[in-house]
Amino acid sequence: MTTTDTLRRILDYSSRADPYPLYAELRETPVAPQEDGSYVISTYRELTDILHNPHLSSDVRNLSHPTRDAEDRAAPSFINLDPPEHDRLRRMAMRHFGPPHTPGLVTGLEPDLTATVSSLIDDFAGKEQIDIVDDFAYPFPVTVICHLLGVPREDEPRFHLWVNAIIESLDYDPKTDPKEKLENGEQASKDLGQYLGGLLEQRHGRPGDDLLTRLANDDGPDGRMTDDEILATARLLLIAGHETTVNLVTNGMLTLLRHPHMLQRLRDEPGQIVPLVEELLRYEPPVHIIPWRAAYSDITVADTVIPQGSRIMLMLASGSRDPNRFHDPDRFDPDRRDNQHLGFGSGIHLCFGGPLARRETQIALTELVRRLDRPSLVADPPPYRRSPILRGPIHLHIEQGDR
Repeated sequence: MTTTDTLRRILDYSSRADPYPLYAELRETPVAPQEDGSYVISTYRELTDILHNPHLSSDVRNLSHPTRDAEDRAAPSFINLDPPEHDRLRRMAMRHFGPPHTPGLVTGLEPDLTATVSSLIDDFAGKEQIDIVDDFAYPFPVTVICHLLGVPREDEPRFHLWVNAIIESLDYDPKTDPKEKLENGEQASKDLGQYLGGLLEQRHGRPGDDLLTRLANDDGPDGRMTDDEILATARLLLIAGHETTVNLVTNGMLTLLRHPHMLQRLRDEPGQIVPLVEELLRYEPPVHIIPWRAAYSDITVADTVIPQGSRIMLMLASGSRDPNRFHDPDRFDPDRRDNQHLGFGSGIHLCFGGPLARRETQIALTELVRRLDRPSLVADPPPYRRSPILRGPIHLHIEQGDR
């Protein structure tokens, strides 16, 4: 079987519940040329090497045959730019999102995070079944990111549809997918941009603590973002700020229910939550694939020359299960040492919101484990989302107590 066949099986929905055996097949060829001229990298060492390679580009314009994705029609966010523009915009956003300029952002949110989690769990009362996704893992980070950005929480049903369409279009394949999949994503990106643009217009020249207001009025060392740059940053944070956390919380609860001794251990020793979440990021990460990067110039990885302009697909979740880097990698082990996983990527594009996602997940899982009464899965495996990129259950139904 060729690596192209293996990749095709990984991307096929039938493998969504357990792609890990296929990742093992793919790792037999660390840098795998594909029939369409692209390259797939799946082993830890090669992934970390290329993620830190200055000749790797995140700008679609550096592809020999640029793809059309949902963000191409709008100003790109900084994760789809290269230095120095990437560095400038990331610095400007970080002034208001975390250290060194706002070092207390995440810790300052902890009372609100705990209160939101407690309220959502309170609402479980009287329910025979709970959907961890719809009833908890989705509304929790959405509430948080709306608060941070200054997006009205009551508008969530509108942008929920747009976000879903954008994510569905991320892995668009013109050979197999209907054109409507791409068109829906492009239209959703336009609609979301217009919506955020309307909110931004209201922020100019007005005081406020939300991120949109701060970006609209702040003149820092790098100057002020243009409106297009603010909208690209806001769009990125609105989507990435909740989608990854939804998956991480849901994957975490699923993993604990599959390992009841670990669930009980966390209940008895809540201080274990920090290494447990780090192991979740390795074992069942929220982001499995970076669907493309480009080569600025010819790049040599594992004795394979990747020509300039080639599309490169990075299989992060495969790298975090690489037995040449992690002992017994298919075992969930919160006591694992030297756990430098790729759950949030690596290099200059290391996940911007990682500290917040970690703390959200730590609080969410600790409270779920503490308060749920003998939870059990209704179905295993649960139904999964379509996307192989942002991988997680679309629903996770559980029951409590005696059955």
